[in-house]
Amino acid sequence: MSPQIETKASVGFKAGVKEYKLTYYTPEYQTKDTDILAAFRVTPQPGVPPEEAGAAVAAESSTAYPLDLFEEGSVTNMFTSIVSNVFGFKALRTLHLEDLRVPTAYIKTFQGLPHGIQVDRDKLNKYGRPLLGCTIKPKLGLSAKNYGRAVYKCLHGGLDFTKDDENVNSQPLMRWRDRFLFCAEALFKAQTETGEIKGHYLNATAGTCEEMMKRAVFARELGISIVMHDYLTGGFTANTSLAHYCRDNGLLLHIHRAMHAVIDR
Repeated sequence: MSPQIETKASVGFKAGVKEYKLTYYTPEYQTKDTDILAAFRVTPQPGVPPEEAGAAVAAESSTAYPLDLFEEGSVTNMFTSIVSNVFGFKALRTLHLEDLRVPTAYIKTFQGLPHGIQVDRDKLNKYGRPLLGCTIKPKLGLSAKNYGRAVYKCLHGGLDFTKDDENVNSQPLMRWRDRFLFCAEALFKAQTETGEIKGHYLNATAGTCEEMMKRAVFARELGISIVMHDYLTGGFTANTSLAHYCRDNGLLLHIHRAMHAVIDR
């Protein structure tokens, strides 16, 4: 094959033969109250027109989505559709999801928080003032027994609750079951000596959903009324499963925002 023929044949196989803006760019679209709306901040690659970069986002993702495209009650499915492959498009230098407008019809398919602040106060029998608590430090390095001693001293000293930090899971230096047992002992001892209801947020975050649920169940069996979860690193599906369990079994659920700044900043 001659060089001239190769050159001619290659013309029809270049990526982006048809520009995105000719097919997917519809600025005249009238959004509906039931659409999920996404606001993206788009920075095109050098030489790419802004409307072409915006059309590329619309081609892979969208900026207005009919509700029929989403599974009810699934944060996982919603974000898989909105913030997935589009962030790898070559036409885009940077892309940032600025905001979402989620219609009430879709929000109602989620159960929401297992409990609110009023139930928190009812569980702790504390009204008319702010709740006072702290996170146990050092978060890592103490044995389970010494960790429990720190919990006891804080609760006996006047705090309403104490909590684990986000990366207190089940490290070799302090396994989760030992931590749960010593913290429960500390809590009940402080309650007996002060005559007040106390709380401790036991971190149930784990490497698998099954292990996470096992820890939440054990906390409930010990009589602990509060568990916590690192919902971003733990995953949306795992967090929803735990939230359903807490709602069904009367547990308070505290959510830690670990990893949020990676997304937000």
